[in-house]
Amino acid sequence: MRFVPSSSRFWKVRRPFLYEAGCRTFSSSQRCLIASRTYDDAINLLNTLQTPYEVLKKRWDANIKIDEGLNQEIRKCLARIGYSQQDLDKLNIVHVAGTKGKGGTCAYVDSMLSHYRKSHGIPHNIGLFTSPHLIAVRERIRINSAPISADLFAKYFFEVWDRLESAAATSDVPFEKPVYFRYLNLMSYHVFLQENVDAAIYEVGVGGEYDSTNIVDCPAVTGISTLGIDHTFTLGDTIDKIAWHKAGIQKKGVPSFTVPQLPAAMQVVEKRAEERSVKSFGVVGLDSRLEGVKIRPDAPFQKSNASLAIALTETLLKTLDPKFCPDLTTLPKEFVNGLEQVVWRGRCETKVDGEITWYLDGAHTADSIVVAAQWFGDECAQKSGPRILIFNQQGHRESVELLEGLYNAIKTQNSVKFDHVIFCPTVPPFQAFKKDHVNLSTDSSAVAGLTMQNTFAEKWRILDPSSSTTIHVLPSVEAAFDCVRELSAQGQATKESGQVHALITGSVHLIGRALGILESAEAL
Repeated sequence: MRFVPSSSRFWKVRRPFLYEAGCRTFSSSQRCLIASRTYDDAINLLNTLQTPYEVLKKRWDANIKIDEGLNQEIRKCLARIGYSQQDLDKLNIVHVAGTKGKGGTCAYVDSMLSHYRKSHGIPHNIGLFTSPHLIAVRERIRINSAPISADLFAKYFFEVWDRLESAAATSDVPFEKPVYFRYLNLMSYHVFLQENVDAAIYEVGVGGEYDSTNIVDCPAVTGISTLGIDHTFTLGDTIDKIAWHKAGIQKKGVPSFTVPQLPAAMQVVEKRAEERSVKSFGVVGLDSRLEGVKIRPDAPFQKSNASLAIALTETLLKTLDPKFCPDLTTLPKEFVNGLEQVVWRGRCETKVDGEITWYLDGAHTADSIVVAAQWFGDECAQKSGPRILIFNQQGHRESVELLEGLYNAIKTQNSVKFDHVIFCPTVPPFQAFKKDHVNLSTDSSAVAGLTMQNTFAEKWRILDPSSSTTIHVLPSVEAAFDCVRELSAQGQATKESGQVHALITGSVHLIGRALGILESAEAL
């Protein structure tokens, strides 16, 4: 089946050279893949929906950005696979946007609902849609806190694929399948509705207004975590422009919550809430009921995420359970258990591996990298032993600035200094690993030539001209791990002996690869 861009204004603008990758005719080998229909077959086909780096670069050079046309198309695709907005209403969606903490907030809501479900039987089933994945694509679509199985993923992937194929065969207007993230988003609605999910938490992918998760007209509640500077090409280079996108998830007649924001951002969020005629608008400060609750890490930013999650969960449960009545002085035990036992991998996570303690945080924005640096400093400032940094951020224009932000944050603390810094690509140039990790949006020639990593090394030399830090540029995450282990074994990291403390940060993809090496797990 051949899909070509639609005739809308949005597609017309890009047709000459920007969407040639989407106009695919599947080969005979790909048609065989559709016939076999395993999880690996599904991932192979999903990867054909990625937008290649060459196409992305042409868009960047032409300054073409996302707009409302994309969501108009995804709404049509929702209808093509047999669903309406009324169907989505059954999911009672908690929709969360933000720059820092949106994923953690979603994890808290999921965990609190899970514990409430165990004791009350409400909700019946809980869905969670997040991105990106760490090890397996199916981690993005969870039911009752667990990734859906490989078999279930394959089943629902091909059901959506077949419905889109059938719709294309009978359509007078040609169209293309949604790209990677949007396809998974579309598929998640199908999964959750088929699996009788009656409470679903959705983390926005990028921005909010034009994100595909924003096609839901009537979520149960919306929340906005801390806003900062990120995805500047897509969202704008000032906090007010970014806030406009993030605040776009607010809906008419739907309760809206936000954590305190910078004045320029808060002004935009409040204005958009008024324009959208939200049911209510609440600014969530630190919840006093968190006193005595063990939030990890014990830091203001995490307590802010927890406070927002509490407000969202309480609002949802008022809808789902007529007997639920929030106590203004004490949190229910289910909430406390959910907050204390939450699992959100790769965020402020430590793993002890013999004589090495790995500190993993997927920080990839200017604000979150500062938080990661502060967390690492607090964790090991009083501990002896060498400090090592493993860093990567591939293909983003703000990558060097991100590294500089990390360096400045560490320097400001004046309690931690890296003895070794290691720069390595997240994806080996040969891509000889799980298909779940294939990433076509990066410049393969730059990855093979370690272009970005050498740029990082040169920047670090400028930032820290002292000879006390050894800089390594290595070809893979595996090589970086081997280096750290060798340094640990030989005791050559510093003149001091003791536990090696290795911070891994800069990219969620890097964290996923690292956890895959440490745990050899199929999914997290």
